[in-house]
Amino acid sequence: MTIPSVWSSAARRFSLLCPAPAPFGCRLRDPGIVDRHMSSKRKMDHLERTANNYRQCALYPAQVCGIINESETVKRLRIAAHPDFRFKAGQWVDFFIPGVEKVGGFSMCSSPGLLQREGIIELAVKYSKHPPAHWVHTLCAVGSQVAMRVGGDFFFDPSPSDPAVDVLLVAGGVGINPLYSILLHTTDLMHLNRSSGGRDYNIGSVHLSYSAKNTQELLFKGSIVEACREFPDKFSCDFHVTQQSTDVDPSLTPFLSRGRITEEELRARVDPQKTLCFLCGPPPMIEQHSKTLLDSGLPKDKILFEKWW
Repeated sequence: MTIPSVWSSAARRFSLLCPAPAPFGCRLRDPGIVDRHMSSKRKMDHLERTANNYRQCALYPAQVCGIINESETVKRLRIAAHPDFRFKAGQWVDFFIPGVEKVGGFSMCSSPGLLQREGIIELAVKYSKHPPAHWVHTLCAVGSQVAMRVGGDFFFDPSPSDPAVDVLLVAGGVGINPLYSILLHTTDLMHLNRSSGGRDYNIGSVHLSYSAKNTQELLFKGSIVEACREFPDKFSCDFHVTQQSTDVDPSLTPFLSRGRITEEELRARVDPQKTLCFLCGPPPMIEQHSKTLLDSGLPKDKILFEKWW
């Protein structure tokens, strides 16, 4: 059986096994605008929270091809994607699971480059009782079949002709996922520039401020540090831990602070003419840091965030 016929067969199976996609239009609002005021006393599900976000029309079958324990509470799925599947760094997927009524919403934590090179995307999913996340942690196995549809107005997708920007990434907990995708995308662009002698993209600096309870919950920390060491003139990061009770790995010490991300740290990273900031984490954190950035002179349209979980 050829690869196209494999995916065609999988798509037919999903029409029987998956819950029907919600009847959203392909685009319900202008691109690049994130709803900053959505709230409800009732906890909304993913499709409700993202009803005003862009999402693609196509629903693609996919298959889990690897599972990694990223931390004690987070599993990272490697998923073989359909050949027509595409996304931009920072976007998420509607995640359909056969036999599970609720539709999951998970941000990609891999780069578009990995998809181009290997046909793989990655999702890092924190344990919870929510049915899609619970399935990932209790029933998902290599070979499990799912379906995915890309959505989201929160992404970094520069063109070679765009002027350089300094990217500031601010993450709290598993909010690192879309920001890590953006970071990996910028490293891919750096490698392109290195091979072309700097003729492909105008790349400014990239700084990550990332807060978690402890170093064990700092996801992807090894490869983040590796990027900082490979491109020391372009990449930098500050890790923050708020409840660390054990000794810290010496390799992380130069990048680590105890306590939350401070206003002073963010203000020092803001250039109103050049900075583009992406924030993802708990809503109170985003609201606090957005105010700090606005007070530092960063224009509102240069402060992009997601807080829909």
